[in-house]
Amino acid sequence: MLSNVRATSFAVGNFKNSAKLVTPGLCQARSSHTDLKVPDFSDVRHPATLDPTTPTSEERRKLFKYMVLGSAASAGAVLAKGIVRGSVNHFAPSKSALEVASIEVETSKIPEGKSLVVTWLGKPIFIRHKTDAEIEEQKAVDVSSLRDPVPDVDRFPDLRWQVLIGVCTHLGCIPIEGKGDFGGYYCPCHGSHYDFAGRIRKGPAPKNLEVPPHRISGDLLIIG
Repeated sequence: MLSNVRATSFAVGNFKNSAKLVTPGLCQARSSHTDLKVPDFSDVRHPATLDPTTPTSEERRKLFKYMVLGSAASAGAVLAKGIVRGSVNHFAPSKSALEVASIEVETSKIPEGKSLVVTWLGKPIFIRHKTDAEIEEQKAVDVSSLRDPVPDVDRFPDLRWQVLIGVCTHLGCIPIEGKGDFGGYYCPCHGSHYDFAGRIRKGPAPKNLEVPPHRISGDLLIIG
């Protein structure tokens, strides 16, 4: 019993001693930093706003706002213009594509009755300088009985110059010139026979050989 009383007294005493260590004075103590300088931005401020007791002009505030808004609008317009121009340049055809959009062929290099094969937009183009006999034979054919009854005068601007895209209208194969049952063009892939004017006469092809856009300008044949 005596030991319990002593232990309790010791614990209470220690609590009192420890409580004396925490004093209100120590808790309220604060350190003062008088060596720190407050930043001064007077050199970048507008002269009219240096004195805090002087009210600023409302017109100057509006003018400043208008200048900021005008600058932002100008920057936005320039940015939008750059985006539009970049988009147009991105989707526009490349320079190499524009260069091959049209080709020129010297007609003097193709003798009468001879043919020439050139490439336009990755496709073979059959060019033939026709003779008078070939033109008359071409006109003598009754196109109304053909599968694709398009008159040659509507297909070719000048019957003396026959310009055809050398791609079969069936499945896109390349026909052979001077072959077939009609002496024109023959597609060995599926047996389409075209006559000398590129008109389909036999086989699965549904239409005549296509005619690319072309014109004669002096001694030049311009395709495209």
